[in-house]
Amino acid sequence: MSVEPGRTPAEMEEDEGDGLPAFTTRGIIQTVAIIIVLIVAIYFFLPKLAGFGDAIGMLGEANPVYVAVAIGFCILSFVTYIALFRAVVGGESFPISWREAYEINMAGFAATLLFSAGGAGGVVLTYWALRQGGMERRDVGTRMVAFIVLHYLFYPLAVVVFGILLRTGVLHGSTTVSLTIIPAAVAGLLMIVFGALALLPSDVERRIVGFAKRHSGVKFLARLATVPAMLADGTRAALRLVANPSRAGLAVVGAVGFWAANIGILWASFKAFGIAIPLGVVVMGFFIGMVANLIPFVPAGVGAVDAGMIGTFVLFGFPEEEVFAAVLIYRLVAFWMPIPPGVVAFFQLRNTVKRWKRDGLPVDRPPKPGLIEEIL
Repeated sequence: MSVEPGRTPAEMEEDEGDGLPAFTTRGIIQTVAIIIVLIVAIYFFLPKLAGFGDAIGMLGEANPVYVAVAIGFCILSFVTYIALFRAVVGGESFPISWREAYEINMAGFAATLLFSAGGAGGVVLTYWALRQGGMERRDVGTRMVAFIVLHYLFYPLAVVVFGILLRTGVLHGSTTVSLTIIPAAVAGLLMIVFGALALLPSDVERRIVGFAKRHSGVKFLARLATVPAMLADGTRAALRLVANPSRAGLAVVGAVGFWAANIGILWASFKAFGIAIPLGVVVMGFFIGMVANLIPFVPAGVGAVDAGMIGTFVLFGFPEEEVFAAVLIYRLVAFWMPIPPGVVAFFQLRNTVKRWKRDGLPVDRPPKPGLIEEIL
């Protein structure tokens, strides 16, 4: 059996559960209870309090053709996400198969039920899977930073572009400053702040360690020195991938395709109720509403994202009942429908990890052509 350098098979076996989200009975019961309360509040109490009428009853009026289109976009969103993952996290030194990438990402999706804040549960599970596959800690961190940066780069970029196009009247839709320029300005600021990470010097870790050694009161900085270095390396790798689309086409297409497919789900959900929604409005409404996913202590943004999207599209001037029904369809297709296969993938991944330890780790497989090694 292949082993990670410096570690015995027994040590790796003992570490199999390290860092893996704890699916304890108590945790599952608490999570389910919170989700039920949020669902009842957002889908039953909110419509009555807000005077939306029989919004739930409108679900029976949804056009099944467009619901099927929404499901197709949902499948496409996961295909593009997995393609991005394989392009950035995989490569010559970690040649995982499409099936293994599917299991890691679908299991990570299910893990977001444990934590909100942009899918922290999925990040923890992905880290665990890569470590079990034999990847070194520093390499895991750098690749995951590159993956996350590339994945989310097009979020604020789209808000900036479509916010300006709506405000200037190039695209049809609302020109209200609070729904166009303000979100675009905030998104632009975030891009500048996080883009500044790429400007950190390549020897930042050495400098921090040297500073910590010279000043006894800040010894703890030496232990944290790898964090800014890893963030900088990962950010630079992601930006280089964007700057070389001919070399890294799969990664860029995967990143853009994921968001485009999710917006497609929302568009089809509105069309299912005969609502004609301009492109700029559906894009801005999607991204502004998704900000609610960052609210902590709400499992996977359940309720928060729904309310955020409903409120955003109502502000854009669409009828409350139709918006509520369309957003409900979107969440059913984009969030609730993939959860069962995600749970199944979690248990499949556990079996895959056992197989890796028995038959050989991904890091020990024959190298295959990859993108990330050239960038890193």
